[in-house]
Amino acid sequence: MQNSWLDRHRHIIFIFLLLLTLAGLTIFYLQQPSQQVIDILATEVTATATHTPTPEPTATATPAPVRVYITGAIEHPDVYFLPRGSIIKDIIELAGGLTTDAVDISQFNQALELQDQQHIHIPRQGEENEPPVIQDGTQKIANPTPNESTPSASPELIDLNSASLEDLDTLPSIGPAIAQRIINYRESQGGFKTVEQITEVSGIGEATFIKIKHLVTVK
Repeated sequence: MQNSWLDRHRHIIFIFLLLLTLAGLTIFYLQQPSQQVIDILATEVTATATHTPTPEPTATATPAPVRVYITGAIEHPDVYFLPRGSIIKDIIELAGGLTTDAVDISQFNQALELQDQQHIHIPRQGEENEPPVIQDGTQKIANPTPNESTPSASPELIDLNSASLEDLDTLPSIGPAIAQRIINYRESQGGFKTVEQITEVSGIGEATFIKIKHLVTVK
């Protein structure tokens, strides 16, 4: 009897169970928490990833000044700090200018650029054995000598290989003692080969040689 009823209503039972299952699944799905979709703008991500800070411009270092020592016939001899590119004329003016006993410096190239740790010496009139005007620079200039090209009554040249002590004593900055050294050197070396060789004699430096080189010869 019971089996007959189930056989007659099994389709209805099946549909009911199916609907019940679907209802249960629907209720289960609706009870699940909703998921929020995060929308990331691709353009914003790209802009953030590719952003590079702009480097700040670096400051240009200021060149260090040159330190120059000036002495001699100058109002205020001292060490001065001048900007790079300064010339000899600049330091002469900075040191107060020349004194009244300074030699004529018109023959000096006052446009020469100063170098660091340079020594500038302005000779005085009648100064003997003065150092070169420029020391530790690219050029050394001493007290100006008479222009040999200017027509004048030039004295007869003194032959270093035959001159007597008295002849040598007449040369500028050459006294009897140095004159005797020249003779002793000449005898020990068998004579002078060149005028420049006289600088090998003790007491004759570059400044003295510049004074006498146009007055002596070697024969």
